[in-house]
Amino acid sequence: MSGWLILAVAVFTEIIWALSLKLVQVSPNRWLMVGSVLLSFLNMGLLSWAMRDIPAGTAYAIWTGLGAVGVTIGGIIWFGDPMNATRLACLSLIVVGVMGLKLAS
Repeated sequence: MSGWLILAVAVFTEIIWALSLKLVQVSPNRWLMVGSVLLSFLNMGLLSWAMRDIPAGTAYAIWTGLGAVGVTIGGIIWFGDPMNATRLACLSLIVVGVMGLKLAS
C-alpha cells in the first residue's frame, strides 16, 4: 500500500481521535474513553507505517497540519467552536503549506 494512502488514513484517524477527546469531555463515557485510547494507538501506528515511504518531517508536518485543519472544521461543525475569517485564513495557509510539502516530495 502506498505511503501516501496510509498517511491519508492516518490523518483521518488523527482527526477522529482528537474529536473523540473533545467528545469524552462533553459526554464522559467509559467506552468513548477506551475508543479514544485505541484510536491513539492506531493513529501512531499508521503514521509510523507511512514514514517507511515518506520522509519523517514531511509525513509528520502533513499529519499534524491536515489533522489540525480537520479537527478545527470538525469542532466548528459538531461542537460549535468559533469560526471567523482569521481562523479560516490561517487554515488556508496550513493547507497551502501541506500542498507545498507534497509537491516537494
